[in-house]
Amino acid sequence: MRAIQTDCISFKVDTFQLKDISLSIPKQKITSIVGPNGSGKSTLLKIISKLLLADSGSIFVHNQNIKSYKSKEFARSISMLPQSKESLPNLTVKELISFGRSPYKNFLNHRLTKIDEMIIHESMVMTNTEKYQNRLFFSLSGGEQQKVRIAMALAQKTSILLLDEPTTYLDISHQLEVMELLQTINETYEMTIIMVLHDLQQAASYSDYLIALKNGEIAKSGSPEATITETFLKNVYDIQARIIFEDDYPLIIPKTRRRKDVYRHKHNEN
Repeated sequence: MRAIQTDCISFKVDTFQLKDISLSIPKQKITSIVGPNGSGKSTLLKIISKLLLADSGSIFVHNQNIKSYKSKEFARSISMLPQSKESLPNLTVKELISFGRSPYKNFLNHRLTKIDEMIIHESMVMTNTEKYQNRLFFSLSGGEQQKVRIAMALAQKTSILLLDEPTTYLDISHQLEVMELLQTINETYEMTIIMVLHDLQQAASYSDYLIALKNGEIAKSGSPEATITETFLKNVYDIQARIIFEDDYPLIIPKTRRRKDVYRHKHNEN
């Protein structure tokens, strides 16, 4: 079953171009979009989320063309967390999370209902952010802020969650915490999660499906174990690496000489 399908998507801005992107993203799975810098990962995610308009081609969400969705209907189907380090107004954590209920409100009435309060509470419990609910968002650490942003997306009650580089700006401990949280959300709510990731090892470890882009084109797609090969790393990332499988997941080990070997070689030359 597919959650999203794109047919021959093309998009050009300045000298960059996405070319004929046709893909099928599985339903209720975690999909990561990977590739070198400038390959079009974030651009593709923004087109899927309607933040950018493709020059040509079609996108279907739950077998419905996104052009036929009304704004609030689309916001009840897909939530999007862009990459962000911008400061937000002086909002408490709960106030920010409550914005996730906006697609369910009309223009004249923004008051939270009992159902809204229940969903907001559930989102905070899932992300372990309930203890911060009365604190100002900007006072939290980067990892805590990212969990609050994920809680806001959960409060939107969509079946699809898009994230643009959710672990950027975080230390390794908080990166893994966020990835574990997303995996738990996927398993608990059977939510389709699609994210752009720079860390190929994280993508391989936490994803069910990978889409690799290079120069605005799909270089390869499939399961992590089928996608990540030595040939793939050479062709897409131009790196030499060895692949070892551990519990069916590929571990990437760069083929570089150790520093002591380089020192020994230079010492012998002298």
